[in-house]
Amino acid sequence: MATPPSLRIEILFAELNAADIAQHPVEVHGSLVGLICGGVGQAKSEWIKPLLELINDGQLPPPSLVQLLEELYQDTLARITDADFGFTPMAPEEEETLSKRVEALSLWVQSFLTGIAMAQPKLNRASSDVKEVIQDLAEIAQVEFDVAEDEESEAAYIELMEFARMAALLCYAEFGPEPSEIKDQDPMIH
Repeated sequence: MATPPSLRIEILFAELNAADIAQHPVEVHGSLVGLICGGVGQAKSEWIKPLLELINDGQLPPPSLVQLLEELYQDTLARITDADFGFTPMAPEEEETLSKRVEALSLWVQSFLTGIAMAQPKLNRASSDVKEVIQDLAEIAQVEFDVAEDEESEAAYIELMEFARMAALLCYAEFGPEPSEIKDQDPMIH
């Protein structure tokens, strides 16, 4: 599933800047994914408030950014709930330096951890697998940004991205709604 043009990092960056929100788009995405994977309700009234608390001190941003956040939520939820759509953490383009991409991954992971902790009060009673990946994600969040631009570092970055992706999917499997609870599904699609 291709990313809609409106959800490209530079568009989100411009909207966040226009709203005076000093968050990187990867942080917004990480927070949103953390909330979703923590089992936040799928009604807009259930996810928008905690997201705004995480990214904008609970203040309502301009309507254009709210619309973009809704699109980002719908796109992210579709990707997490359907393996065919290919969920991945939001990341800068490959043309960016590896240091910038590693820094963005660290920001995404930090935001994911904050979002999931906010949405899932029983995180400390999670399965041992989830506790382990949360611990590993906490270590990824501390990764050094000053990395060599070589094939070995690039391969390590790709592995960390894949780990973050799988960790999010594991958390969603544990805390997200049961498939029968997902509303608004058209039985004709499946």
